[in-house]
Amino acid sequence: MKSSHITIQSMCDTKTEAISATVAQILKLEKEGCDIIRVAIPNEKAAKAISKIKRRIHIPLVADIHFDPALALEAIAQGADKIRINPGNINDKDILTKIIKTAKKHKTQIRIGINSGSLERRLIDKHGGPTPEALVESALNWVKFFELQKFPTANRKNLTISIKSSDVETTIQANELLHKKLQKRKTQCPIHLGVTEAGPLIPGITRSAIALGHLLRQGIGDTIRISLTANPIQEIKAAKELLKALGLYTKEPMIISCPTCGRTEINLKKLVKEVEEKVLPLLRKCPGSSPKTPHFRETHLHQNRPPSQNRGNGLRSQRPWRSTRS
Repeated sequence: MKSSHITIQSMCDTKTEAISATVAQILKLEKEGCDIIRVAIPNEKAAKAISKIKRRIHIPLVADIHFDPALALEAIAQGADKIRINPGNINDKDILTKIIKTAKKHKTQIRIGINSGSLERRLIDKHGGPTPEALVESALNWVKFFELQKFPTANRKNLTISIKSSDVETTIQANELLHKKLQKRKTQCPIHLGVTEAGPLIPGITRSAIALGHLLRQGIGDTIRISLTANPIQEIKAAKELLKALGLYTKEPMIISCPTCGRTEINLKKLVKEVEEKVLPLLRKCPGSSPKTPHFRETHLHQNRPPSQNRGNGLRSQRPWRSTRS
């Protein structure tokens, strides 16, 4: 399993040009533990808002471009830390070359986004659909194109690759194949993981956990997003819990609590909610917080004993936090 830090991403659901609302949402996401934020850039007004938003936030901002290459150039000019493009949607290599050169000049990172819904027609015809092989072939073709334009891929931060599908098995197989191919050609591009259009809260978390958990356990993936049709805060909460379960998130403890039953003598559900809402935020703020310090341990909540019998507060610290990080 990968021992390096896995960054957690989310995307604003506000109109980007609504600067105050967008900034307010990003600050809430930062507080919850978001490492990188993406915003939609569907028009020039949204692109021009980037510089104003960046002045008021504290994490890297990714500008999401779908079809209009002019918006990619404007986003770079406005100071976006990274742009996310699907080269297949732009499909004009002269324009792409201009975007790449401009990004290189401004030291702007680029994420190549490949997904089932926008795969090139020739690859769909060749492979009989948006198969894992077709998705990976598209991604590697664009990596080669970027390399021909002298876009620096040796530095792991410059070019990120993302292959997503709404199908769990396709997402798994495509990223496994991508990882294998990148290793073979000794390309150091980070891989961003996600299941696109994963759905509402519970279905989306379930599908994402299966796909991303499987890949992360193999050491595949550098950044993740749990895409949900829900408040983006829930994406961060879900991502943290997934990484905690894999021993890859060490900024706050994991809560261990029973589902309750007829033996329960305390209001455990209320107690768990209070821990989530009041204790975890305090731990995140703690200077020098580390899983090696005493307060960073797995927190166990007992089902059948009142708080007075549970060391005074219904909480018990058991095993020291275990991490795969070196």
